[in-house]
Amino acid sequence: MNRAHELGPTMEDFTVGATIPSLPPLTLTAADNALYRAITGDQHRFSADVPAYRAAGGSGELANQGLVMQVSIGQTTNATRRAIANLYYRDVRVLRPVELGQTLSTTTTVLGLRDSSPKGGQHRGKVWLGVRTVSEDGPVAQYERCALIPARSGPLGHADDIPGPSDPTPLAELIDLVPAWDLSGLPPLDWPVGETRADPLRDHVDLATPLARMTFNQAAVHRDHTTTANGRRLVYGGHIQALAQASLTRLVPGLATIVAWDGCDHLGPAFEGDLLSLRHTLIDATPAPTGRLVRFEVVGAAVTDDGSGHDLLRWTPVALLPA
Repeated sequence: MNRAHELGPTMEDFTVGATIPSLPPLTLTAADNALYRAITGDQHRFSADVPAYRAAGGSGELANQGLVMQVSIGQTTNATRRAIANLYYRDVRVLRPVELGQTLSTTTTVLGLRDSSPKGGQHRGKVWLGVRTVSEDGPVAQYERCALIPARSGPLGHADDIPGPSDPTPLAELIDLVPAWDLSGLPPLDWPVGETRADPLRDHVDLATPLARMTFNQAAVHRDHTTTANGRRLVYGGHIQALAQASLTRLVPGLATIVAWDGCDHLGPAFEGDLLSLRHTLIDATPAPTGRLVRFEVVGAAVTDDGSGHDLLRWTPVALLPA
């Protein structure tokens, strides 16, 4: 960025190639796992059941992979304090499992800038960010995200070619991300490719600000309703993704971990009190050394009082399951 800005950077403050000042590293504890589970209802087996994780080959206590990603994303938000919206994540790779006691730190780099059409007299633009999270044991995650950021004045002439949501990665190219775990203690999955299943348990969106705070998320629209266009505090999009992941753990109790996201697209704003319904489609699968990799498409929708709804989220994770 060209200069520090009291309330966070606007488009004028970004330059391609610049590294965003980092937020504090965070050491993950059992309290973080428990609070994340309280907010999301995530039933991931290995991060909830220490004996099961150790029987599979773990040595300590596993941090929920969803928690790891939410902390990583939160640590990027010095760049997006003034964000109007986060548009999507792309090419997400979870490089290895993280155990409790490890300390996460994240580096965020500006990859590209592009002016967007003004709205309501507000000039704005897209900021494409590259993200890398590490712990003392090495790299943890890498991905890209694209945010919509306001400008202080008129168009700035940015016209970089910013990619949209990523295309699906062939599952065979993700085999190297599979942990060397023994998954024989997890239940197998009987779910044909192409089948869509709706989670019968719809969920209420709440505790949005605690999740933002615990992950150091600095985006003002998730804390201060006066900074939004409609006067309603926006729920962090990763919160909806976290509820989608929790739903997936209910439908797939043998889910060992998630090694990648093809993408995570925020299709509409979410608000505290929304009722969320989720549907999951198994897209494809391939054998892996310790089980199999399975790609899902998960769509989350806000349910209205008349029973209809509108989609908020499209998330495409790649999960490791027993064979």
